[in-house]
Amino acid sequence: MSRLLNNKILLDKLNFVYKEQGQNIFEGILELEKKYASAEVINPKWVDENDVILITYGDSIKRHDEFPLKTLKAFTNEKCQNALSAIHILPFYPFTSDDGFSVVDYLAVNEELGLWKDIKSLAKDNDLMFDAVINHISSESLWFKGYLKGEKKYLNYFIEADPELDYSKVVRPRSLPLLSEYETNRGTKYLWTTFSTDQIDINFESKNVFLEIVEVLINYARNGARYIRLDAIGFLWKELNSTCIHLEQTHEIIKIFRIILDEIVPGTILITETNVPHLENISYFGNGYDEAQMVYQFPLPPLTLHTFLAQSSRKILKWLESLDVTTDSTTYFNFLASHDGIGLRPIEGILTEKEKKNIVETVKNRGGRIGYRTLSDGTSSPYELNISYVDALTDIDESDELRAKKFLASQGILLSVAGVPGIYIHSLLGSRNYEKGVVESGINRRINREKLDYDTLTRELEENSLRKKIFFPYLDLINARKSSSAFSPTSIQKPVFINDKLFTIIRSNPETKEEVFVLINISEERANVELPYSGVDIITDEEKTCDLTVEPYEIMWIKRGGLCTR
Repeated sequence: MSRLLNNKILLDKLNFVYKEQGQNIFEGILELEKKYASAEVINPKWVDENDVILITYGDSIKRHDEFPLKTLKAFTNEKCQNALSAIHILPFYPFTSDDGFSVVDYLAVNEELGLWKDIKSLAKDNDLMFDAVINHISSESLWFKGYLKGEKKYLNYFIEADPELDYSKVVRPRSLPLLSEYETNRGTKYLWTTFSTDQIDINFESKNVFLEIVEVLINYARNGARYIRLDAIGFLWKELNSTCIHLEQTHEIIKIFRIILDEIVPGTILITETNVPHLENISYFGNGYDEAQMVYQFPLPPLTLHTFLAQSSRKILKWLESLDVTTDSTTYFNFLASHDGIGLRPIEGILTEKEKKNIVETVKNRGGRIGYRTLSDGTSSPYELNISYVDALTDIDESDELRAKKFLASQGILLSVAGVPGIYIHSLLGSRNYEKGVVESGINRRINREKLDYDTLTRELEENSLRKKIFFPYLDLINARKSSSAFSPTSIQKPVFINDKLFTIIRSNPETKEEVFVLINISEERANVELPYSGVDIITDEEKTCDLTVEPYEIMWIKRGGLCTR
């Protein structure tokens, strides 16, 4: 029996976006429902304090004569002490450029990484996140090759444009041309290419494109993806004389995806990736129940970096205080590092120009690279910092002991704030800048995308290395976090202003009544604190009294005990 047949909300949204095509597309969706109907629920529960997601390429760790996806499973099973609940495998499809984000075939596994059975094997032990790179597709895809040849099916799959028209209002994420020229069997055509000439934007005004993408998403969910990351989703819909970002049609299409997946593959969680200022970013929550269940928390990486550079928690605590409370079925996807760089647009209106300039200059001095975007007036602005998070936080001449303490303190913030933490593999492993990758490729983002040899990595984790000093304490932190329901994404978060040298918040779970006082020293100075109550530090299992001394870069998670009397 169809669950979508009488869904008037779905039909109304289709009619809004697709006008006279709406009914026809609705019927196409019902056919997909019939094709993929299943009573199976992937994981009906909402996320909780046990959910921690590893972000990694399929081949970030490699072993001789073994598919990297098998090596990834070995690493997570053998080394990670059951700390992780899920793995975000960055695009594992055949691709031609952009380290996976120029997809040739949405429904194939890159044969250099493994097979679909390897993906499904990973899914047996972990929830998985797949990338839906649906704003654009590779120039080597069958879709685009068919378009160039003039095959009827593909003639409206891409966005033809007139280069003589005015596109000055269009928001640009990169300093590259918006339109690219291609030779077809019908002559020269100019097509929309938001990111590069090898990444041709697909045309969501096409009924066939929309239905193809819906089928792709259903296949992802049925093949192990509990989470589906909608890459660069803000650019999905194009409309002349507009910014072409966050348009109403884009939001409605995501809501349509949500309705379809909720019925055909219940338990699927949509995550939107929009590296933009905060209010634009959280618009993808919709009304809290009808659009994405999770959004990337993009201000957190640059704000945390600023916190440690300035040795002041004032800005980050003020920002946390300003955040709206999420609903019982939405939350933030928190991260500090990823395969991309540290975006600067999300801190517009939060940090001053002087503070942003200080971050940029510090990153340059610590071996990083800066990405720029072109503004509507033709000038350039810093857009992204390319650097390992370890090196962004620490001076070149610091000891490994201090480097590890400072870095782990930053990760303590990531694990403490409301939402689900996503941990990049090179952060978990304490990786430094990979200069060789930048020099060899000319690609700034390669500085944080090194491919590691499994046997070498294993040896380094056994030696007195920086990796060891970060990896095992990091796992301990994750497991301590999982022991307390106060860190559930639905728990209350209250910033507390005590001392600029301390990051201090209270996390409390209304259902379990559990409360944790978070204290993280973000400076090189000791800090004395008077707490409202004593309790046990769930990291060390030590009893803490009401009067505390917090050492430089120390993390404390104090579970509420008895009230202090003074």
